[in-house]
Amino acid sequence: MCGITGFINLNGAQVSTATLKQMTDAIAHRGPDGEGQWVEGNVGLGHRRLAIIDLSPAGHQPMISADHRYVLSYNGEIYNYRELRADLEAQGYWFCSQTDSEVVLYALAEWGTEALLKFNGMFALALWDRREKKLLLARDRYGIKPLYYAKQGNSFSFGSEQKAILAKPSFRRKLNKPALLEYFTFQNIFTDQTLLEDIHLLPAGHHATLTTTSSSDCKLQSEQYWDYHFREPDQPVRKEEYLEELDRLFRQAVNRQLVADVELGAYLSGGMDSGSITAIAARQFPNLKSFTIGFDLSSASGLELAFDERVKAEAMSARFKTEHYEMVLKAGDMERCLPKLAWHLEEPRIGQSYPNFYAAKLASKFVKVVLAGSGGDELFAGYPWRYYRAMNSQNFEHYIDEYYLYWQRLVDNRDLKKIFAPIWSDVRHVWTRDIFRDVFSTHENELNRPEDYINHSLYFEAKTFLPGLFVVEDKLSMAHGLESRVPFMDNDLVDFAMHCPVQLKLNQLAEVERIDENLPRDKQRVFFHKTNDGKQLLREIMARYIPKEITKAEKQGFSSPDASWFKGESIEFVRYKLFSRNNRLYDVLDQQTIEMLVNEHLKGRQNRRLLIWSLLNVEAWMRENVS
Repeated sequence: MCGITGFINLNGAQVSTATLKQMTDAIAHRGPDGEGQWVEGNVGLGHRRLAIIDLSPAGHQPMISADHRYVLSYNGEIYNYRELRADLEAQGYWFCSQTDSEVVLYALAEWGTEALLKFNGMFALALWDRREKKLLLARDRYGIKPLYYAKQGNSFSFGSEQKAILAKPSFRRKLNKPALLEYFTFQNIFTDQTLLEDIHLLPAGHHATLTTTSSSDCKLQSEQYWDYHFREPDQPVRKEEYLEELDRLFRQAVNRQLVADVELGAYLSGGMDSGSITAIAARQFPNLKSFTIGFDLSSASGLELAFDERVKAEAMSARFKTEHYEMVLKAGDMERCLPKLAWHLEEPRIGQSYPNFYAAKLASKFVKVVLAGSGGDELFAGYPWRYYRAMNSQNFEHYIDEYYLYWQRLVDNRDLKKIFAPIWSDVRHVWTRDIFRDVFSTHENELNRPEDYINHSLYFEAKTFLPGLFVVEDKLSMAHGLESRVPFMDNDLVDFAMHCPVQLKLNQLAEVERIDENLPRDKQRVFFHKTNDGKQLLREIMARYIPKEITKAEKQGFSSPDASWFKGESIEFVRYKLFSRNNRLYDVLDQQTIEMLVNEHLKGRQNRRLLIWSLLNVEAWMRENVS
């Protein structure tokens, strides 16, 4: 696990080694174990190393092939690298290290971009072909590892984080206003845009090629090499066969991701996914280290009183005999970490992410690799109350209307014009419904049954919500020099999940009722309780490894009690940050409207915790990035 960067002067000018080192140094936190730069003429590649497999100098990058044709800067872990190495050795390749990096290098040399489909793991990479004068950029299937790129003037730059690109003295920062509107609609960015103009995020499952033989024709050509395909099976088998296959694949996935030459641990949230992963890993590692974040609930109320899962985590730790560590967050912890968190996160994405920051900080004190439970909900239908909202749609366009309404997480469409009044002329052309609809442009699926609509929703969340979570997971773990692995995103397990019948994931599919959004809150809660039945097949399997009271429990997200804290212990902090006349937010947002929305929360009229968190993040980001 590492950090990569580099740039090409498209006009042929010599690359500045000092500039390349600045870019590499900007992501030093991603790789505290070593650095490297490779420069030839107008091309430079940089690398920061977090040594996980083969800790020797043989794993140094950028790595050059034996024939000196290819230069690789790579970030990731390929868990089937030993099998691929055996195939390459049979083709006559010799290896100088035990790293997966060298396997990636020669796999690309032998198979080209077809090698990407052979990789089972997470990666972002840059490969320079010295003969063809061609740069290849690529990300893993699921977007676990990020990769940004930018073209300004005669320079093309890339990096694991935006800050590597921003380290170039010549780079001009300018707010991307349409992307900001997209974020305040979805609390995420579905397109390849970022909050800075000219910087793009290479989409998951894509590779891109830049050919530089002619300075007048240097275009980046991007291609999708893999996509999710959630489908009902043509010939379903007995439930018992699905159960046994899922059990086998889950154990295989966890065991595959235990390979490391450093100490490995696991997050243990108190929920089913992380608990099951810890159960399997603990069989291989006696006294496995496990980590839990708890919350001070002394000022919490309502549903937030259940947010602290330490008791459940401690019970599972005792059962699996892990060496367990905990940290308890209080209201002030968000305030303390916000500047540093915003710098590492670079731009806000899904959820309130500061608990993840502290979880990584805790784990990094003891291990260099940690297993996380991300992906189980998105693959096995862990959010049924979302899918049920649109499963009885009449057709695709009706489905888009229904589901789009739900995914306006921060600001309703009716309020966008008021909120963005200072810059409305610059963003009025942005149709977020079209952005939402375009997510499905490559997911061909006839919508004839409720199951088809559920699969559409699973596809949508795997393409949008999950990559947003992965951006947060990557940035905040690597902020502490920690590698986070996600066993649910094993290729074989993902393939199984995509073709598992919906009836085995959701229990109440045949009798579900559609919620009336105008119902009183107590009746809405009854509906959510009734439809909190996701991941049924997975629950049956996990009951073999963790207590049944965990597998039968309702879904509990990893969230702090911010709804209470924002209108309680942190109320003065919120007011200071969001009601100041010097707030950078109000260069682009209408202050009166924002203050009205925030006050609705502070006075207990509406729960706007997600909006308040996002406003705090964007304000911190703008102070750092926009002059």
